[in-house]
Amino acid sequence: MNIFLNFLRLMEALVLWSSLQGFTFFLFLISKGSGCELRSSPECYRQDSKETVYFCEWSFKTNASDARFDFYYKPANELMQSGPNLSSTGSEKKFGETKENPYDFVAEQLIVGSKIDIWIEAHTSSSNCVSPKWSGVLMDRVKYMAPQNISVSWLTNSLILRWPAPEEHPALAEVRILPNGGPTESSETRLINTTFEAGERALETHPTEILKYKLLVANLQKNTAYRVSIRHRSTKAKDPLWSNWSTPTVVPAELEHEPDITNTVTLENGHRKVKLTWKPMPSAAAVRGVKYIVKDTQSSRDCPCKRKKKQPSEQDKNHIVYVSYSSVNITVVAKNPAGLSPQAVIRLPVASAANLTICNKTLLDGKLKKKSTCVELYELQDDHLEPKNVVILTARMRKEKREQLKRNMSDYIRYLYFEHRCVNGKPQTDQMCFFYKKEGVPNKEPQDFIVSHETQNSAQIFWKPVPYEHQRGFLTHYSLCIVKINSQKDDCFNISTSKTSHRLGNLTPGTKYNVSLAGVTRMGKGHQARTFFTTLSEVPVNVWLSLGLLIGFFFFSTMCTIVLKRIRNTIFPPVPTPVIPDFTARQPDSEKWERKEEVHEVTLHQLLQEGTSISEKATVFREEWNGGTEVESEGSHSEGSSDECESSNSTSHALRKSNIEIEQMDVELAMLIYRNGLVFDVKGESP
Repeated sequence: MNIFLNFLRLMEALVLWSSLQGFTFFLFLISKGSGCELRSSPECYRQDSKETVYFCEWSFKTNASDARFDFYYKPANELMQSGPNLSSTGSEKKFGETKENPYDFVAEQLIVGSKIDIWIEAHTSSSNCVSPKWSGVLMDRVKYMAPQNISVSWLTNSLILRWPAPEEHPALAEVRILPNGGPTESSETRLINTTFEAGERALETHPTEILKYKLLVANLQKNTAYRVSIRHRSTKAKDPLWSNWSTPTVVPAELEHEPDITNTVTLENGHRKVKLTWKPMPSAAAVRGVKYIVKDTQSSRDCPCKRKKKQPSEQDKNHIVYVSYSSVNITVVAKNPAGLSPQAVIRLPVASAANLTICNKTLLDGKLKKKSTCVELYELQDDHLEPKNVVILTARMRKEKREQLKRNMSDYIRYLYFEHRCVNGKPQTDQMCFFYKKEGVPNKEPQDFIVSHETQNSAQIFWKPVPYEHQRGFLTHYSLCIVKINSQKDDCFNISTSKTSHRLGNLTPGTKYNVSLAGVTRMGKGHQARTFFTTLSEVPVNVWLSLGLLIGFFFFSTMCTIVLKRIRNTIFPPVPTPVIPDFTARQPDSEKWERKEEVHEVTLHQLLQEGTSISEKATVFREEWNGGTEVESEGSHSEGSSDECESSNSTSHALRKSNIEIEQMDVELAMLIYRNGLVFDVKGESP
């Protein structure tokens, strides 16, 4: 034990010597046990350059729960007169004690404008220990608080970070970025100089509330969620310290697209129920939840009901909005901590406006007594009911303002009048009609006024309505007038405004007429559209008779031709034409196959007796050709040559005798002989 105490005294002597030589030596002193340990010198600072309150932090390791800490300082250029484990003597001064870490003190408790040494003595029930000394000028030492209330937003693929600025000077920031859910090894650290983003309050009164640090972290993926931590330090202080790291902030992905909204509209008593349904946003954008902001143009004007502050929650997948019969735009925007999505707009036109009439009585004539009642007027330019200008009068308005709005309304312009009330927080339309502040007569005629399809006693007329902006009042009907040329009497009658054509009847054939058409309002008849036409002349009766006879004769002659053709075909049937197949002469291969046409004389023997007709005695000879070869023909010819010679004389005698008798016959003899076809036909008739 004595050896250990001697070693401690030696170390104290070395410290004294190092102080005399101007060196800093950090001493870890452990005495009276091993349960107390101060590993580092105290870290003292102020949180900005204007603060007069300082803080000291230290690291301490002990198992004791009753530790107490004493703070000492002394000018750094003076020699230490006693050991650091003893009570303050000479220039050493104790300026505080505490049981809490960190310890705060004011500037008046010690010297802050020059270099001093500060250390801590820790006391427990079983041991004491002293920390190493810190030497420096407290005024130059600034350590900001860790960044808080960090807001984030996306700009394309860059992330913008904002947080309250502790001073009016830019700072140096260190940003640690890690993909959300990724391993720690994949984190990235960047050093970036901050800029300022001012708020709305005055700089002199609330400097820490109006100033915000702003920095931009580029080259990120906007469709990915990140985990971000920040620390910063002063760029003006001589001895700045890095602040502690901020609590990691989860940055959701950007909401790139507008919400996918579907709507269902139900027409109820005096209002419309609109059910909005949306699909979930991507998981990376909804990592910290998504809220939806629903607004409509009617509630934004407080007509007739005030805007509701309640918005759908994150869990809501649908939302119901009640609107009146007037046109309305409903907007839905998704919101996450990184910003807003593009807005989805649902446009609802004016509710069914069939059979609208002109207003009989309006609230414009009197006072708006109930605060829940309002009047909405659409200045119309065409029949599509899309307003050019909207006038809203509420009971909450001052009387002067309401009267001014009435005076600013135009004469001869049609307005669509709505009268709304707020019933149980829901808008309700009580009246919907057309309204004119002042009516007149149309200053333009109906368009494209023409006459067509003229006959002897009728004609058809067509037109287009008076242009909307030129009606200058509510059209009650059209006035149509027709008059004969050179006649003083005209016929006029009314036509509904829903029609664009009319048929004129009971006209005189071959007569010229003048026709006029004008629109009529409650104030009278407007400009007229004029045209003329001439009916067709009457056709004489004899012309129609001649035309009928001509058509009848043509029909009768056609029928007779058809009947005669049928009778002829019945009495004289057509003779069929023999079918002769096509014959292609074959070129003989040699001369031995050549055939020559042979001509044979055919002799007709006819012995007629008196009183006998040629038909009874006619004899038909048919000669068959066996188509034999030439050699066979010659052979047969040679065998019968003797017979032919014997009969030639007798045949010549008989033929001369019969020729005399034939000349006296009144019988026709027709003979058809087909040589190679083997057809021989003879016809004979008696006179």
